Amino acid sequence: MFQYIDQHYEAVSFGGRDLRDGELIRCTFERCSFVGASMEELATSGCRFVECDFRGALLNASTHAESAFLNCNFVEANLFVSAFTGCKMMGSDFSKAQLDGFTAVGGDWSYTNLKHARLSKQDLRGICFKEADLSNANLEKADLRGCDLTRVNLSQTKLKGADLRGAGMDGVNWPSVDVKGVRMDTEQAVLFLRSHGAKVD
Repeated sequence: MFQYIDQHYEAVSFGGRDLRDGELIRCTFERCSFVGASMEELATSGCRFVECDFRGALLNASTHAESAFLNCNFVEANLFVSAFTGCKMMGSDFSKAQLDGFTAVGGDWSYTNLKHARLSKQDLRGICFKEADLSNANLEKADLRGCDLTRVNLSQTKLKGADLRGAGMDGVNWPSVDVKGVRMDTEQAVLFLRSHGAKVD
């Protein structure tokens, strides 16, 4: 096990390295590569990763608290049972990432690419997903209460059994959303009806 505290790295390659069971505290990584790195059970706290590449990295069972992953690439990364608490993930790409069993508590996931993500039955309450791409994602029975879903792409997203009550949904393209079996509040229902041409007094 290793521990790095208050370190700063810029354009450093950690690709393919064994970084398992390590602890990163208040470290900053800018434009660093972690391609194919073994990062199972890694713990980060208060760290910043800016434009870093985690393609194919193994982040199974890793934990992250109050860390920021800004415009990072997680394509085909393994995030099985990883946990993100109060993290900023803005602009990051999770295409083809393994997200089964992962947990997210609060935080800002604005502008993220979560196409085709399997997030069924997840407790995602209060997370900011502003302008994220959740098209074709599986959010069946997910708890999305209080989320910021402003201008989120929900085209062909599976939402059956999901709870959207209290979520901000301004700018959502409602005609592209399948609301069958979805729990909605009155304000959302009005937005949905108006998007289909109804006049609601």
